[in-house]
Amino acid sequence: MEGCSSNEISSAEAIFVGALSSGVNAPTWFVIKVTFLLLAFCFTAMLSLAFFSSDFVIIGHVLLLVTISTVLFVLLNRFASPFLPASDFYSHHDE
Repeated sequence: MEGCSSNEISSAEAIFVGALSSGVNAPTWFVIKVTFLLLAFCFTAMLSLAFFSSDFVIIGHVLLLVTISTVLFVLLNRFASPFLPASDFYSHHDE
Protein backbone atom coordinates (compact mmCIF):
# COMPACT_ATOMS: atom_id res chain seq x y z
CA MET A 1 0.00 0.00 0.00
CA GLU A 2 2.44 2.59 -1.21
CA GLY A 3 0.08 5.51 -1.93
CA CYS A 4 -2.25 5.00 1.06
CA SER A 5 -1.82 6.33 4.55
CA SER A 6 -1.60 3.99 7.50
CA ASN A 7 -5.20 4.80 8.58
CA GLU A 8 -6.77 3.62 5.33
CA ILE A 9 -7.57 -0.06 4.87
CA SER A 10 -9.04 -1.84 1.90
CA SER A 11 -12.68 -2.85 1.80
CA ALA A 12 -11.68 -6.53 1.75
CA GLU A 13 -9.71 -6.09 4.96
CA ALA A 14 -12.62 -4.23 6.57
CA ILE A 15 -15.04 -7.02 5.66
CA PHE A 16 -12.60 -9.64 6.93
CA VAL A 17 -12.10 -7.84 10.25
CA GLY A 18 -15.86 -7.27 10.63
CA ALA A 19 -16.65 -10.91 9.96
CA LEU A 20 -14.14 -12.17 12.51
CA SER A 21 -14.78 -9.67 15.29
CA SER A 22 -16.97 -10.70 18.18
CA GLY A 23 -20.48 -9.35 18.54
CA VAL A 24 -22.97 -7.96 16.07
CA ASN A 25 -22.66 -4.41 14.84
CA ALA A 26 -25.72 -2.16 14.82
CA PRO A 27 -26.06 -1.67 11.03
CA THR A 28 -26.03 -5.42 10.45
CA TRP A 29 -28.63 -5.92 13.17
CA PHE A 30 -30.81 -3.22 11.56
CA VAL A 31 -30.61 -4.99 8.17
CA ILE A 32 -31.59 -8.30 9.79
CA LYS A 33 -34.63 -6.72 11.42
CA VAL A 34 -35.72 -5.03 8.17
CA THR A 35 -35.30 -8.33 6.33
CA PHE A 36 -37.52 -10.12 8.82
CA LEU A 37 -40.08 -7.31 8.57
CA LEU A 38 -40.22 -7.70 4.79
CA LEU A 39 -40.43 -11.46 5.19
CA ALA A 40 -43.41 -11.02 7.51
CA PHE A 41 -45.06 -8.77 4.93
CA CYS A 42 -44.55 -11.41 2.21
CA PHE A 43 -45.90 -14.17 4.46
CA THR A 44 -48.95 -12.06 5.25
CA ALA A 45 -49.62 -11.62 1.53
CA MET A 46 -49.10 -15.35 0.92
CA LEU A 47 -51.41 -16.26 3.79
CA SER A 48 -54.15 -13.94 2.56
CA LEU A 49 -53.89 -15.39 -0.95
CA ALA A 50 -54.02 -18.91 0.49
CA PHE A 51 -57.16 -18.08 2.48
CA PHE A 52 -58.83 -16.59 -0.60
CA SER A 53 -58.03 -19.70 -2.63
CA SER A 54 -59.40 -21.93 0.19
CA ASP A 55 -56.55 -24.39 -0.23
CA PHE A 56 -55.81 -25.77 3.23
CA VAL A 57 -52.56 -27.46 2.16
CA ILE A 58 -51.08 -24.11 1.12
CA ILE A 59 -52.39 -22.48 4.30
CA GLY A 60 -50.64 -25.17 6.35
CA HIS A 61 -47.36 -24.71 4.49
CA VAL A 62 -47.45 -20.93 4.87
CA LEU A 63 -48.24 -21.26 8.59
CA LEU A 64 -45.27 -23.61 8.91
CA LEU A 65 -43.02 -21.03 7.23
CA VAL A 66 -44.38 -18.31 9.53
CA THR A 67 -43.68 -20.49 12.56
CA ILE A 68 -40.12 -21.24 11.43
CA SER A 69 -39.33 -17.59 10.73
CA THR A 70 -40.88 -16.45 14.02
CA VAL A 71 -38.82 -18.95 16.01
CA LEU A 72 -35.67 -17.91 14.13
CA PHE A 73 -36.34 -14.22 14.79
CA VAL A 74 -37.01 -14.81 18.50
CA LEU A 75 -33.84 -16.90 18.86
CA LEU A 76 -31.78 -14.27 17.05
CA ASN A 77 -33.17 -11.57 19.32
CA ARG A 78 -32.48 -13.60 22.44
CA PHE A 79 -28.94 -14.68 21.58
CA ALA A 80 -27.59 -11.74 19.55
CA SER A 81 -28.97 -8.77 21.46
CA PRO A 82 -26.55 -9.05 24.41
CA PHE A 83 -23.65 -8.86 21.95
CA LEU A 84 -24.73 -5.57 20.40
CA PRO A 85 -22.28 -2.80 21.21
CA ALA A 86 -23.40 0.18 23.23
CA SER A 87 -24.60 3.09 21.13
CA ASP A 88 -21.94 5.43 22.52
CA PHE A 89 -19.19 3.05 21.32
CA TYR A 90 -19.27 4.52 17.81
CA SER A 91 -18.96 8.09 19.02
CA HIS A 92 -15.96 7.49 21.35
CA HIS A 93 -13.87 4.88 19.53
CA ASP A 94 -11.66 7.48 17.81
CA GLU A 95 -10.42 9.05 21.05
